[in-house]
Amino acid sequence: MAPHGTFRRHRVVVLALDGLLPFELGIPQRIFGMARDAEERPLYEVVTCSVRPPGPVETDADFTVLVPHGPKTLATADTVVVPASYELGPVHDEGVLTPELAAALAHIRPGTRLVSICTGGYVLAAAGYLDGRPATTHWMHAEHFQRLFPKIQVDADVLFIDDGDVLTSAGVAAGIDLCLHLVRRDHGAAVANEVARRTVVPPHRDGGQAQYIQRPVPQAQAATTTAARAWALGRLHEPIQLRDMAEQESMSVRTFTRRFREEVGVSPGQWLTQQRVERARYLLESTDLSIDQVARAAGFGTAQSMRQHLQATLGVTPTVYRRTFRSGSPGAGTGFGDSLASSVR
Repeated sequence: MAPHGTFRRHRVVVLALDGLLPFELGIPQRIFGMARDAEERPLYEVVTCSVRPPGPVETDADFTVLVPHGPKTLATADTVVVPASYELGPVHDEGVLTPELAAALAHIRPGTRLVSICTGGYVLAAAGYLDGRPATTHWMHAEHFQRLFPKIQVDADVLFIDDGDVLTSAGVAAGIDLCLHLVRRDHGAAVANEVARRTVVPPHRDGGQAQYIQRPVPQAQAATTTAARAWALGRLHEPIQLRDMAEQESMSVRTFTRRFREEVGVSPGQWLTQQRVERARYLLESTDLSIDQVARAAGFGTAQSMRQHLQATLGVTPTVYRRTFRSGSPGAGTGFGDSLASSVR
């Protein structure tokens, strides 16, 4: 951690591999590059490197990108991001690194945070970083990924998994979800929400990959649970019963519960808890309300109930969270975030 009173940007190094997807290559720059502190100072420095000396790197499109840094840049990273590539060769086919890629990864310092987007997870897996850990990748590759790397606990249902110092995401846009999560983990919900607003994306997507997998002969359904969710968000501070939400859509509780899980990926109760945790985080960061007042405003009723939910979700108490992420805190991407070592499901 930087000495007290100094400001140091967290350095993110993005590894550009041949066959990369330009969209995914740009995600870290777009998300981390938009993060600012209360004084409008950039919180991250994002640079791109190749496994070779500086020069062109092929993409899956009809153009190449000129990468200004070589593999030694990986030694300067606080976080390394590996986006997807369609030309992983033996990494994808056999689960082994090429000599060139192995030499590049050897520059990464112990303790560096590692992040993959989509099939970039194959690189982390082939390097052994995911052995014995939970991980995810694009749902279309999950079965192959598990066969190739049996030591990994593959979860194809989630958008991303946070296992502390190693994080993996599902396909393409899930990389945005993961990078926003890291901004939130490093600097709090207020900073991440501002990045999301500027980028015109949701600060947090509900559910997992299940909602994007094409099912055979899906049943047509006109009704949705959108109105019930909007209704609930407007009264999180009040007791909300499942039957109350079902009534907003004129459905039976059974039908509503099934439809809700199909659309959102989690149960109505889990979703309500997620929304209340997010409301509590925002109030702890941005207001002077007491812990008891925040608990009531977020719908937890009591400080003890809120404490239990935040402890289970974030690994810290409301008091510790407020002290860490109070508006204007000069966090540099270390400290509290390092304690969030549980999978985000």
